[in-house]
Amino acid sequence: MFVRLLTFAGGIAIAALVIPDLASSYLSNAETAATDKPAVNNSLPATTAKYASGKGVVLEADRSGHFFGAFRINGRTERGMVDTGASTIAINVSTARRLGLSAGALTFNARVRTANGDVDAARAKLTRVEIGGISLRDVDALVLPDKALAGMLVGMSFLGRLSSYRVENGALHLVR
Repeated sequence: MFVRLLTFAGGIAIAALVIPDLASSYLSNAETAATDKPAVNNSLPATTAKYASGKGVVLEADRSGHFFGAFRINGRTERGMVDTGASTIAINVSTARRLGLSAGALTFNARVRTANGDVDAARAKLTRVEIGGISLRDVDALVLPDKALAGMLVGMSFLGRLSSYRVENGALHLVR
């Protein structure tokens, strides 16, 4: 009886040590798989911000230190990564279609340098870009081929029109 009790207790102890690691590994793999796919996030809330009110939004950094938010662009919600190294908002052709931009009307005559090399891009104007209480009209963007960009980057054509943005204590503060 005592041996069975010790065996049972040992099994519980091992499970208590192994299960949290398995769960963390599973969640980490699911999160990585989700970020490897193109963003199709029309079901996202208006903002994934930690705090949003009036003309300010605070975005928490993810585990890799990037800042993601749910932006409303031309009335549709898209998940975007804030990138101060990007000169404009950058979207791929599939995202442009979801946002109401006609792919046939795009002219790929702008040569841009990306982390993956030089690619041809098309200039576009986004009617409205919003996150939380921040709303900007007529924001410049570049449309890249789907193979060149998996998600949306929110660059300086948006950030440069804010009154301020700063990183503080692991959070990005955006102020209109």
